[in-house]
Amino acid sequence: MGHFVAGVRRRLPSSVLGRHLLLVLVGLLLVIVVLETTSPFRNSQFATMSYYAIAAAGLTVLTGLNGQISLGHGALMAVGAYTTGLLLATGAIPFPVAMLIATLVTALVGIVVGAAASRLHGPYLAGATLALAVGVPGLAIYFDGTFGGEQGLRVDTPRAPDWFADAVYFLSANEAGPAKYLAYIGWITLLVVLLLLANLIASRYGRLWRAVRDDEIAAELAGIQLGRSRVLAFVVSAACAGLAGSVLGMVVRLAAPSGFTLVLSLALLTAVVVGGLGSLTGAVLGSALLVFLPPAVTGIGTSAGLSDVQAAQLAPLVYGVVLVAVMVLAPGGAIGLLRRLRSGLPSRSRRGGSTTTEPVGDVESGGSR
Repeated sequence: MGHFVAGVRRRLPSSVLGRHLLLVLVGLLLVIVVLETTSPFRNSQFATMSYYAIAAAGLTVLTGLNGQISLGHGALMAVGAYTTGLLLATGAIPFPVAMLIATLVTALVGIVVGAAASRLHGPYLAGATLALAVGVPGLAIYFDGTFGGEQGLRVDTPRAPDWFADAVYFLSANEAGPAKYLAYIGWITLLVVLLLLANLIASRYGRLWRAVRDDEIAAELAGIQLGRSRVLAFVVSAACAGLAGSVLGMVVRLAAPSGFTLVLSLALLTAVVVGGLGSLTGAVLGSALLVFLPPAVTGIGTSAGLSDVQAAQLAPLVYGVVLVAVMVLAPGGAIGLLRRLRSGLPSRSRRGGSTTTEPVGDVESGGSR
């Protein structure tokens, strides 16, 4: 097994960017295969997973790499969703431009919040971002003439262009429904975000964030400006949250205060912890668990004879049990468990018949361990 992994690594591009581009290309092919072989309902679930994963990937940079805990990412997603809804309502701005503007607006909010919270640590930072999570939905209710109040703001969903429908029919002989088009938008956006974040993490900035997370005193003695590093991590994470909110608004077709409560922020943090802190792949796996586990548990409960209400109540219980089990049995999350299993697979060396274990590289960090 180790020889196979080593052989595959020798055939990968030598540059970090080249390897990441190759992984994104493979991911795009998998996305096409999955979306073209699943039902519209599954397409909508994958669209939901995409915006969860975008936000969780940004939170991974903030919490997993820089050590800052945020409970306000649901509010930052609200900024992106409402901005997208207002821009698309004009009818003069295409949705890619609206998504970009929503990302920039949320990044500006991240600069303000990050600068204010740059001197806070641990529970104090969590408390500050908690105030953000509580306050932002209230603004939408207060300015109900602009943001729609409790009923929310309707977000126009982009329609699939003719060339997209023709391409889908040419590849799979399937129709390009609205759910499939939104799923493609979400997943292509997610792959671009993962590519950018993976290269950013492998760069000097990623090393600075890890240094600040591991030992602030040593990082400061080494000349690292802690405040600037924290603000940059928060801005990057906020931009991802705003982009995720933009995708959420188009998928759900609505931006309402009830959709951006503290529960959303806690769900994102849970996805990061379950998937594995500091791992972009873990953020995607945690988002998949967040989206697919509750309906699966509800279906099993219904099949076992439970009522719809009882089956729906069973889902959060099982999710909580899974979270506790991961924290106890695999503190490194799903990715940490997979790495331990992978590194525990011995590869037999022909040198004297001994058994050795080859080091396995870390894609997220851009290097080998």
